[in-house]
Amino acid sequence: MGYVVNGEELEVDEEGFLLEANFSDDVVPVIAAAEKITLSDLHWRVVRFMRTQFQENGHTPNFRNMVALLTEEDDSVDWKKTLYELFPQQPNRQASKVSGLPKPYGKGGY
Repeated sequence: MGYVVNGEELEVDEEGFLLEANFSDDVVPVIAAAEKITLSDLHWRVVRFMRTQFQENGHTPNFRNMVALLTEEDDSVDWKKTLYELFPQQPNRQASKVSGLPKPYGKGGY
């Protein structure tokens, strides 16, 4: 069973990843709630980052590249630690899911 957003059921795979990317901000709180995540400004910052990476590259970065790219944007945050606090179940995978993106490649991105 998929997520219901604004009365529309979105198709998901067996792990709860959307089959088609959905960039509506209405999707994020629905998936976050299913993942038992209470959204903060930092969550939204990572969501925007993941969506941009997906739109520019066709897929999302793996964890190591997430940390490197986010650090390039803002080195005042310990992204390695923060990403695990925000998305405790494999940050790159869970961040992709909450962002409304399909399942990352392999172990999670490029």
